[in-house]
Amino acid sequence: MILDRINKPNDIKSINPDEYALLAQEIREFLIRKISENGGHLGSNLGAVELTMALHLSLNLPEDKIVFDVGHQSYTHKILTGRKDAFDELRKFKGLSGFPKRSESDCDSFDTGHSSTSVSAGLGMVKARDLRQMSHTVVSVIGDGALTGGMVYEALNNAARLTSNFIIILNDNNMSISENVGGISRYLQSIRTFEGYQDFKVTLQKQLLKIPMGDRIVDSLKRYKNSIKQLFVPGMFFEDLGITYLGPIDGHDVNNMVKTINEAKKINHAVLIHVCTKKGRGYAPAERHPARFHGTEPFDIETGLPLKNKEKPAWTDIFSTVMLKATGRNDRVCAITAAMPDGVGLKRFMHLYPDRFFDVGIAEEHAVTFAAGLAAGGMIPVVAIYSSFLQRAYDQILHDVCIQNLHVVFCIDSAGIVGADGETHQGIFDLSYLSSIPNMHIMAPKNKWELSDMMKFAIAFDGPIAIRYPRGTACDGFKEFRQRIELAKSEKLYDGEDVALFALGSMVETAEKVRELLSKKNISCSLINARFVKPIDEERLLSESRRVRVLVTLEENVLSGGFGEKVLDLFNKKTHAISSGDLKIINVSIPDKYVEHGNPDILKKEIGIDANSVAERIERLLSENS
Repeated sequence: MILDRINKPNDIKSINPDEYALLAQEIREFLIRKISENGGHLGSNLGAVELTMALHLSLNLPEDKIVFDVGHQSYTHKILTGRKDAFDELRKFKGLSGFPKRSESDCDSFDTGHSSTSVSAGLGMVKARDLRQMSHTVVSVIGDGALTGGMVYEALNNAARLTSNFIIILNDNNMSISENVGGISRYLQSIRTFEGYQDFKVTLQKQLLKIPMGDRIVDSLKRYKNSIKQLFVPGMFFEDLGITYLGPIDGHDVNNMVKTINEAKKINHAVLIHVCTKKGRGYAPAERHPARFHGTEPFDIETGLPLKNKEKPAWTDIFSTVMLKATGRNDRVCAITAAMPDGVGLKRFMHLYPDRFFDVGIAEEHAVTFAAGLAAGGMIPVVAIYSSFLQRAYDQILHDVCIQNLHVVFCIDSAGIVGADGETHQGIFDLSYLSSIPNMHIMAPKNKWELSDMMKFAIAFDGPIAIRYPRGTACDGFKEFRQRIELAKSEKLYDGEDVALFALGSMVETAEKVRELLSKKNISCSLINARFVKPIDEERLLSESRRVRVLVTLEENVLSGGFGEKVLDLFNKKTHAISSGDLKIINVSIPDKYVEHGNPDILKKEIGIDANSVAERIERLLSENS
């Protein structure tokens, strides 16, 4: 196999150009096989094989720098830099990351995970290179879906001022996770399909070279290329900014891309190469269903179907169903997502209520302020975004929604430990960044029925309100407990005398296991479903503190600014209300560090928030203070 000859950076340069097509095929077969076993991002990686090969043929790594926007399309890059043997541990705990990681390889120049960042990061590297009087090449690779993020235009605006080389490669496959939307998508589509300019340029040059003095005319026309382009290519947006535009070119033609990249390296300012690729290329199921194969669990290669049948509905499925019912009952309810109708469960909503569905593209900041405008206009917007991505809209939540106390409902998917995607995707900060904002209200459901009840409560509420729920299968336990949702009121599930467990959302299930473990040691526990992080149930916390020896808070969020800190703050202010000075408080939360990739159960055990770790911690404290 040709792939066996690639074991370190730059080995691809020893491959005969006649073998490039076969190497691309071998890489695709390798990716399909490994991702079918371990899961991961398939479609984006299959589409970027030849593009990545061309980059490695044109550049000298690790001296030259490649910044991959988002980074989930970097698998071929990892293979070509000597990491193919690590793919058996892809996205597993202590294994190969699914994203670029500087600590993993010198060839990974920048850690990425969120969209629309690569041009800014690359521009910073260019300026650092120039200031240090170095001469290496910097390339930022960005997808067309990321062009809906406003940060890109801030970076392009500054990149246009460069007087040294900076290459931006636009990997255009007409997809983000789902199909792209909006004016930028239409603009790129007009370029992809407009062959007149390229045909005209080639034909004109051939004809002019046949006549005397034709070469001089060609040189003159090249100097006026911008004016000619304006006649044939709609808009010429990048050229108008001052960034040289090359393309569009076939993103699956290695030789042509190598030639184009080498030409771009000679330009002493910013240059954008527009490369057209096909997401999922080379694997029919991924070509037919690119959104489904964006990020996939292990699957059967023959059929493309998941190996593990989903027996129970996910939290996202529950949200999806409740949204449809709520919208049917209330014509003011509308839904907003940022390029993820599938991921957040709004695909059915999109088809049934197209007039009340808004996919704004990868633009979380715009999504939130757009929702604020809808709310100010009398609608009830429901903003469904992953916890990790909502971080990007902190200012808009604070400034545009909460200052005006507008009724916007935030449905925060993938909150807590999400697992294999790692540090950039763990949703472990939302309680902290949201609860710092005045007028915000925050809930977390213990099971699927409570998510439904909280959705109804939030839609009927008047003001900013958020519901956070995890990734994965929805809890269907505690069915017998379904007390009405009341603002700032918790729900007592079980009574006990020694320990009070105040658990939030997904941690109620963990707390139930802790209660069972401690009961075997004759330790009696109350179990309270906290429900609200802001405002917390002060009355219940104080009453429980008077009758137990240990009070425990449990949350899937960092301690700093989270539920546990709010409880500590309450007791610091209300110590006079506690009858016994012997009360001990344990905060079960995520340590003040980033949580790497891996199986969620392994990660929870590693950071000490699994049931066994919590039970041992409580038992040890009781023993020390007996």
